[in-house]
Amino acid sequence: MALPFPILTAEEAAEMIQNGQNIGFSGFTAAGAAKAVPFALAQKARREHEAGRPFKVGVLTGASTGKSLDGALAEADAISFRTPYQGNPTLRKQINAGKVKFFDMHLSAVAQQVRYGFLGKINWAVVEACDLTAGGGVVLSTSVGVSNTYLRLADKVIIELNAKHPTSLLGLHDIFEPRDPPGRSEIPIYAPSDRCGSPICVVDPKKIVGVVFTNLADESGGFEDPTPVTDQIGQNVADFLAAEMRAGRVPNTFLPLQSGVGNVANAVLAALGVSTDIPAFEMYTEVLQDSVIPLIENGRCKFASTCSLTLSTEAMEKVIKDIEFYKKHLMLRPQEISNNPELVRRLGIISMNTALEMDLGGNVNSTHVMGKMMMNGIGGSGDFTRNAYISIFSCPSTAKNGMISAIVPVASHMDHSEHSVQVLITEQGVADLRGKDPHERAQIIIDNCAHPDYRDQLREYLSLMDKNIHEPMSLSMGFAMHRKFQSTGDMRNIKWSDYRD
Repeated sequence: MALPFPILTAEEAAEMIQNGQNIGFSGFTAAGAAKAVPFALAQKARREHEAGRPFKVGVLTGASTGKSLDGALAEADAISFRTPYQGNPTLRKQINAGKVKFFDMHLSAVAQQVRYGFLGKINWAVVEACDLTAGGGVVLSTSVGVSNTYLRLADKVIIELNAKHPTSLLGLHDIFEPRDPPGRSEIPIYAPSDRCGSPICVVDPKKIVGVVFTNLADESGGFEDPTPVTDQIGQNVADFLAAEMRAGRVPNTFLPLQSGVGNVANAVLAALGVSTDIPAFEMYTEVLQDSVIPLIENGRCKFASTCSLTLSTEAMEKVIKDIEFYKKHLMLRPQEISNNPELVRRLGIISMNTALEMDLGGNVNSTHVMGKMMMNGIGGSGDFTRNAYISIFSCPSTAKNGMISAIVPVASHMDHSEHSVQVLITEQGVADLRGKDPHERAQIIIDNCAHPDYRDQLREYLSLMDKNIHEPMSLSMGFAMHRKFQSTGDMRNIKWSDYRD
């Protein structure tokens, strides 16, 4: 069927976008991210800069994106403002150098803050789709993110119609946008497989200024092979959850799982998948990685609700080849719904996320290296952690060949406080912080999670704290391990007396 919209090249589409405008791009990770238009926009920015004219745009997405979006625009020095999350090395350097303004925010809040007008006008929505109707019906591709909200609120819309993603994806999505207060009612989802919305987005056809045809695979990167450390972390998580079932704190039917992104998360899911103590489970999460596909195939994962299919080319081809089977076991939702605190609390989700560092109070830093240098962003971890039935954070106990301890007296930046974090897990063991006072938390974290190379010095720190004061924390020594690393490149063998008042 011929479409009643102008057919544009990516370059023609990019020419319409002007300096200073804000663009809502599709994409939650590289999955479903716009690719051709942002790449052409980066080329335009280079030409404008060479001619001595300014050219930068505000970039809003669902989460991180691929090299053709964040990568190309950052390398062209074309981003003025970025939210809510990123993972590109060039863009990260620009943010940490103060060259790009970055607003790090909970992913569940992006859509409503855009609707409320807190993030400014959305001049353009540039969204990847696998199908488009003459009446403005848009079938998204491999993620939803905030695409539905950007499409509705943007002044003008450009659709990247990507032939790499077949039209058979229709039916995989569940698009729902809650009303704003005071007219908001409950979100009618009571199980991960419940549907509450539409399989398509519907856009005012008058706003669609053009369609760009593409045939581009998602730029999702792979993950490293598991290591003995990540395997042990995964086993520790599985053992802990199995013990929770035996204790009657988790029902025998189990509870839905949320899992973060990365090698540790993959190892955790792999361990849960092979555990004979864990029953077949459901997932209510924000990102689905390769590790979940075999779990669905063999019946270990009965259903997975997500916002993004962050899959390798091989895994995505497997899904497409048997798409009717996967439609029975997968669903893609907007991140406002996949990460919604109301639903996390209602469904009793067990959240499993990764940390950069964890302190003796049970506080978690998941975003900033040495408290100052942004890595990627908080993402959706806070959405789940604050509202989970059980919230778990895991990471290796050391980094940089043992020169950095992930367990420190005071976290150099705090994303998740002791009030939300319930369980810490490293390859060394499990620290269950529930019902523990500050002194008890500190002791169990050292004993169960810290690497042996750091236990004695952390115990010495704790011994220097006044036991008659509620919180065992020193303003002068709290960051001593970080300071020692900055001066010597190693957190070990610290002399606490060098840092006392």
